[in-house]
Amino acid sequence: MHDTGQERTPWSTVATTAGNSTSSGHRDEKPNIVFILTDDQDAHLNSLAYMPKLQKHLIDQGTLFERHYVTVALCCPSRVSLWTGRAAHNTNVTDVQVPYGGYPKFVSQGFNEAWLPLWLQEAGYNTYYTGKLFNAHTVANYHSPFVSGFNGSDFLLDPYTYDYLNATFQRDHDVPVSHEGEYSTDVIIEKARGLIDDGLAASAAGAAGAGASGRPFFVTIAPIAPHSNVQGTLAPGTNTTAIRTNRTTAAAAEDYIPGQFTMTAPIPAERHAHLFPDAIVPRTPHFNPDTPSGVSWVSRLPQQTEDNVAANDHFYRQRLRALQAVDELVEAVVEQLAAAGQLDNTYIFYSSDNGFHIGQHRLQPGKECGFEEDINVPLIVRGPGVAHGHAVRHTVTTHTDLAPTFLGLAGGGSRDDFDGLAIDYWGYGYIEGQYDAGRILNNTYKALRLVGDDYDLYYSVWCSGEHELYDLSNDRYQLNNLYPAPNQPPPLFSFASNTTRPRPVSQVIARLDSLLLVLKSCKASSCTDPWRVLHPGGSVSDLHAALAPQFDHFYDTEQERVSFSRCELGYIISAEGPQDVKPFGGAADQFPAHLFPRGGKDWAELV
Repeated sequence: MHDTGQERTPWSTVATTAGNSTSSGHRDEKPNIVFILTDDQDAHLNSLAYMPKLQKHLIDQGTLFERHYVTVALCCPSRVSLWTGRAAHNTNVTDVQVPYGGYPKFVSQGFNEAWLPLWLQEAGYNTYYTGKLFNAHTVANYHSPFVSGFNGSDFLLDPYTYDYLNATFQRDHDVPVSHEGEYSTDVIIEKARGLIDDGLAASAAGAAGAGASGRPFFVTIAPIAPHSNVQGTLAPGTNTTAIRTNRTTAAAAEDYIPGQFTMTAPIPAERHAHLFPDAIVPRTPHFNPDTPSGVSWVSRLPQQTEDNVAANDHFYRQRLRALQAVDELVEAVVEQLAAAGQLDNTYIFYSSDNGFHIGQHRLQPGKECGFEEDINVPLIVRGPGVAHGHAVRHTVTTHTDLAPTFLGLAGGGSRDDFDGLAIDYWGYGYIEGQYDAGRILNNTYKALRLVGDDYDLYYSVWCSGEHELYDLSNDRYQLNNLYPAPNQPPPLFSFASNTTRPRPVSQVIARLDSLLLVLKSCKASSCTDPWRVLHPGGSVSDLHAALAPQFDHFYDTEQERVSFSRCELGYIISAEGPQDVKPFGGAADQFPAHLFPRGGKDWAELV
């Protein structure tokens, strides 16, 4: 969260509301919106630098948000939060597969009747989608029920979603169709062209028939690049010929062993396979470091061998190569809109569902961690009223801001159930690549990312009871955990501006933990203004104010502490620890110390 009290949505910071005048003249009609959503694309491993067409058409003509974050570094829960504007603890979609996630969980939670495309249709938009929607959206369940909210759709379906050369798509309410032997992103480019044409034609027909502006369109294009190539494991004795010729029945999915699959490096289009032969993962200080870092299973990772590093460099090059077709997709969209005379009346958003790490902190290829590589993702916007010329914004934004942003641009107003920023993860961590591929038994944690004018902090609490505190102003690679080790005196924390005296880190931790206590269970306005939950009078809106001495007893002694009662693979409330937050000046002021949380012990005695 951005600790300044300002509104965070990209819409409020870069764009005027639909219908306002722009530098190119007066705009009465609502804008079109195109959203390009990649899969696992990083913001920290230089992937954008290898996309010249994206640089030319989007970054040079729009605004790059350098501090855009996901709230869960995993595909499906991140996407559900994006499309609903709700944090994962409020969607209860926390994994990629049932019982805790996937398309069936999205449906059972009621979101197929309450999500952004339906709200956009209510706001007067035609809506379209092609590419990956959710995990566990399969050739067996695509019609149980059909996805709601789109005038036209062409979805990738499991178990073929991540198979670059063996994709299956499902159009509207038609049966699935195999595209074996075709390159997945190239197929998506052609399908995107068709959907944009449909949107343009419907808008023109509406304008001609009504004598006024037709319905604008919202088109989402979701290629799988640069995600790993994933192939399911077939059951022994499976008739592969039958599967290739029949992808319209449950049998096609049931012939694959649930939960068993092979993840390998992404596959580029053949025309791009020779590119970037010398590219390697950036050798930053936290790349395969000599000293382990992090906590829990991360802190126990061995240093990677030369062969391991070489394999991961190949994995990195394959990601860059796979993104070249996405780069072509960006240019194709811009040129199509320009040819139709709609480019100046269209917002184009570009982002990813989560980030990615390769070798940082000794990690094998993957995501799911709270490190910057995994949670900080690209967000680029061009369109009417958006600053351009390679403009950069440092405002903190999140995926939960995108639904209200899109709805605001569409003139649909706001909703009371939109949330804000809290970083969570539940369950398994997945290791991709050639080495140590598999699942980490439990990767459950809650985290807070707090940014102010002179502080830049990450704080996490793991279900194992371990903690992390990184000061990214002085430790941008998150190598120095400031959370005190047992029986060690707490260090002092200094603000970057040096205008405030250094404080014991235990006092800072007490404030961060209390803020995380709010965010881990927040809803709606309590997510966007958590300081007000702690200080209802409004006297505190940032960390500086919270560190005032008159609040020491409140934070150090009275407030509950974030913890887990046990490690679980999903969001189970009984495992989530304390849920209630005590506001400053609340009833606990009348209680004796032995009734305070932690028996009245100060934070300094516990950390």
